[in-house]
Formats: sequence, C-alpha cells, structure tokens
Amino acid sequence: MKHPFQSYRQLFPVLSSHIHVGSCSQGAVSRPVSAAIEEYHRSLLQHGHNGDLSMARLEEARGHFAKLIGAEPDEIAVLSSASEAIAGVATALPYVPGKESIVYADTDFPTVGHIWHAQEMFRDYICCIPSIEGEVTIEQYEEHVTEKTALVMVSQVNYANGFQQDLKSIADIAHRNQALLFVDAYQSAGIIPVDVKAMGVDILVAGARKYMLGIPGVAFLYVSKDRIDRFKPRLTGWLGQEHASRFDIAHPVPAAGARRFETGLPSFISIFAANAALKLLLEIGVTNIQAYMSELLDFSVEYGRRKGLHIRVPYRGGTLPSLLAVEVADVSAVERNLRSQNMIVSARKDVIRVAPHFYNTAEEVRRVIDELAGRC
Repeated sequence: MKHPFQSYRQLFPVLSSHIHVGSCSQGAVSRPVSAAIEEYHRSLLQHGHNGDLSMARLEEARGHFAKLIGAEPDEIAVLSSASEAIAGVATALPYVPGKESIVYADTDFPTVGHIWHAQEMFRDYICCIPSIEGEVTIEQYEEHVTEKTALVMVSQVNYANGFQQDLKSIADIAHRNQALLFVDAYQSAGIIPVDVKAMGVDILVAGARKYMLGIPGVAFLYVSKDRIDRFKPRLTGWLGQEHASRFDIAHPVPAAGARRFETGLPSFISIFAANAALKLLLEIGVTNIQAYMSELLDFSVEYGRRKGLHIRVPYRGGTLPSLLAVEVADVSAVERNLRSQNMIVSARKDVIRVAPHFYNTAEEVRRVIDELAGRC
C-alpha cells in the first residue's frame, strides 16, 4: 500500500526507533510541535514574560480549531481538559421541570457519567443507554431520547473499540425533541472530518493530545452561537468575562460567545503545542487523512482476521472502526511486552487498541499484528 504522507514522517522523530500506533492515547509529537514548546520556553528564558505572545498563540489556536470543525472563533472556548469543558456545560445547563433528562450511553468515557451524576438537579433524570456488543444504534437513540430530554451526549468515536456514530442522525433525533446534542470528539478530531454546522452539533469538546497531535493540558469547547445565550456558567473566572481587562470584582458580565466558559489562564505551553499541531493538520487536510486511514484500516482488519486475531467491528456492519480493538487475555502484559519491542499500543479493558495515524505505514501495522498474532 502506497503511503501518501511519506514526506511528513521525518517530522516525527519517534518513528525512527518505534512503531507508534497509540494515537488513541497520545499522538506522536512532531518537530513543529517541539519547536513551539521550545519557543514558549525560550521566550520566558530570554524575556522573563511572554503574556502578549502567549495570548496571541491562544487566539491562533482558537481560530485553527474553529476552522478544523467548521465553526467561528467566537464559538470556541479554550480550556484545560475535556472534563473541565463538560463540567462547565453541566453546571451551566438550565434546569427546566419536565425537561431535565440527560441521555448518554454506557460506551461513553467514564468522566461523562461522573460529572452528570454530580449534578444534583439532573442526577435523578439520567438515562444511560445500554450498548449492544459495544455499539449503540440509532434505533436506541430514537427510543431513549424523548420530549423530556434536555441534552444528549454522544461520543463520535467509542474510546474502547473505535466504533463511529452517525452524528447527523442523532442530531435530528435530539432536535426533533427540542434537546441539545453534545459531542465528545476527543477520539475523532484530527482523523475524521467534523463539520458542526452540517452535522447539527450544538456543543462539542475535543482535546489536543491524541489525534490532534498536541500534548496534555488543552481542550477546545464549541458552543453554537445559536445556543450560547441559554448558558450562564457557574464554573467561571476572569477570562470568562466580557471585559476581563477591567478587573471588575463586583460586576461580572459573561462574555458574549463561548469564551464565557473560560476560567483562568490556561497551560500556555500546551497552547503553543496545540497551535503548531493544528497548523500541521490543516496543512495536510483531515479529509485526506481520513481517505488514507480508511484504506489502512480496511487492510488492517482484513490482515488481522487472516492472522486469526479477534477484532471487534460493528456487528451491524457499516463504517469500519477508527482503530483496531484486538481481544487478548492479559492486556497489560501484552502492552508492556510490545512496548519493550518499541511498539506503542494502548490497552483498555479487555482489548489492545492499535490506533495508527496518517504518519503510519501498512508495514508498521502489519508488524504489530504479526506480534499480536503470536501472543493470542
């Protein structure tokens, strides 16, 4: 299989010594990202203060992420983590009697349940959809989302097995019931094209460290400008105010757009890294990445099955998963063993996740599958 991004591989030093197929946990760090981290460090060493430069990089990153998902910069808040973003929305969602149900699935990342169960107003009205063989169907959303639903949370890609959801269909169901759709795109942004307007997404969160090729410490929250006035954040701070520079302690006024969800100063070193990573992704094009990844994963599933691996794929067919979830007996031991051979994978529950990105080749994935086949 021809690798269309061969020239970009040199930007990722780890590939010279390792097979890095653990992007579902931490993407490989590129030279541009490393240079951006050094820029942050150097500016502090040389000048002692880099506030103006840091805020400039923050606004650049905000704009780059907005472009990545088809949004406007004023619809993006820059936060420290997806957990902070979800908590910000949960604590700001208005409680309306008779319209208080929160719907999510048991395949969502545990943080989702943890945060909503902590909300006293909503915890008695939580509806957790039970998955069927690790998948939640559109028919199940049809059944569980009702006129009493206030908000539907959905992972675009299941973190454990890579299954992709049809966001547009779920958005239609939510909106037909006057509910909001909140998408967790942590396992999809950077590898699967996202267009929040075309898909009907009201709220979306994504972090930088995985397929977006950054480092921990920064997440982006999108809130549609058509929905923002519903929210008056209680998890807030000086950067979430309309006139932050006035330092008015007694008269807080929430910012007009999604910035109202911002709190205090973010991790600027992570912002520098995310900004460089987003520029690289936009240069390559997520649509181009998806086209290659579809071919690579098709090969991976076929080859893995041929080698006798038990790979979880959608039981109803349809879209291939965005990663390989390979069933093994002792995931921690297998993960450690592969890493001792410079093969970076990620263990979750009862599977080894093989999660390539655009910089990986079919030969690299083949070698990892061969190693797994010898242990299953």
